[in-house]
Amino acid sequence: MGEVVRFPSQAPSSVDDAPEPLWRELVGEELHRERSARGERLKDVAERAGVSMQYLSEVERGLKDPSSEMLQAIAGALDLSVRELAVRTARPEALALAA
Repeated sequence: MGEVVRFPSQAPSSVDDAPEPLWRELVGEELHRERSARGERLKDVAERAGVSMQYLSEVERGLKDPSSEMLQAIAGALDLSVRELAVRTARPEALALAA
């Protein structure tokens, strides 16, 4: 049987080998970071996206796994495309290159 090869992680491995964050958690962090950087309130972004404040809050905290349609609405309310959000989430160093 073949050997399992682990992909390199972004951060050094901890002693307890904590699990990697889920995709929804990473997306939520990026949405929160963008909203905060713009000085926007949950209420304003939620209204533009057509979702409730509670739903947006749960997405930002990584508790909800939004559908592609919901993700598009929320990202669009922050003037982001889903593609840009995905790139920022998958490759945080892309933010430094774009700046």
